[in-house]
Amino acid sequence: MIDQWLQLLPWPELRTVLVALLAATLAHLIGSNLLRLLTRLSASLPFAAEMLRRAREPLRLLLPLFGVQAVLSSAPDDLMLIDGARRLVSLAMIASFTWLGLRLADGIQRVIVARHPVDVVDNLQARRIQTQTRVLVRTLGVFVVIFGAASMLMTFPAARQFGTSLLASAGLAGLAVGFAAKPVLGNLIAGLQIALTQPIRLDDVVIVENEWGRIEEITGSYVVVRIWDDRRLIVPLQWFIENPFQNWTRSTSSLTGAVVIWVDYATPLEPLREELTRLCNEAPHLWDGRVNVLQMVDANDHAIQLRALVSSGDSSRNWDLRCYIRENLVNFICSHYPASLPQLRASLGSVAATPSLETVPEGTVVEAERQPPV
Repeated sequence: MIDQWLQLLPWPELRTVLVALLAATLAHLIGSNLLRLLTRLSASLPFAAEMLRRAREPLRLLLPLFGVQAVLSSAPDDLMLIDGARRLVSLAMIASFTWLGLRLADGIQRVIVARHPVDVVDNLQARRIQTQTRVLVRTLGVFVVIFGAASMLMTFPAARQFGTSLLASAGLAGLAVGFAAKPVLGNLIAGLQIALTQPIRLDDVVIVENEWGRIEEITGSYVVVRIWDDRRLIVPLQWFIENPFQNWTRSTSSLTGAVVIWVDYATPLEPLREELTRLCNEAPHLWDGRVNVLQMVDANDHAIQLRALVSSGDSSRNWDLRCYIRENLVNFICSHYPASLPQLRASLGSVAATPSLETVPEGTVVEAERQPPV
């Protein structure tokens, strides 16, 4: 009956358009019901559920295009604007496939990140997996976009001829394009190196350009380092491959820090060691119990240098612990041993012991006894 009704229409182009709309509607209905059924069946499978959720919107566009493409492919070649319609549908299908690829890659990233959270105490393995996933997914996204754009261009005969002529005359033009794309390709290769070898990971504590910060984001071309005062340092990926830098959480987040104090030679060290141990025990949220040492590391003609080594679970806690130890050790010395602070010593002789310049024979040099300043 539908064929008889379509034969009553005056123009074959109109019949083709109506059949294409009917095929698109039918494909949309079938695809929606199928996606709804698959979503219900995959409710107990987080990975499949996330993939279906990310692919739902591209598939709702792609399935009707399949129906339209089937109708246009079987339509007569002598219809008006049939070539343009076929090419337009092909471009839309390629764009939909590209969109689907990007959404699926993003879904994979979301599932892996959700299964390996970094908000735990020992997050080294989670940060390693998240770094690899983010960099590789972004790299995969770049390749998907490039492949989609190339596929679109190949649908045009002029573009294919242009590509052939470009390959035939690739000499100097190829060198120029390669030189111009060197930063982009360098960062792309550096991103793959970072994902595989992992000199840095997300949330790593690093010293870059004499700035202390954490790796906040790793993109396809640069790394965002969040400085301790909430500034952001943008560093190209290739920089981390070509330049040395400090990574304080490369193998573990635990860190040992030093507190340096200058005191007098008469300062007793055992009470200070006991006070250091007491302070560490009173701060269990900062001290991890590994290192607690007080040593004399230097001495000059005025004072001695004491160094207290204390350890913490991460760099932020170690900074707070060092400030806590420094403040309380100084207060302890001031309260219990005020004479042990660095002092200025001077030897003052009596007036009678100092010879008068009037009684000294001419040409005699007189030197006053003195101590070097502190």
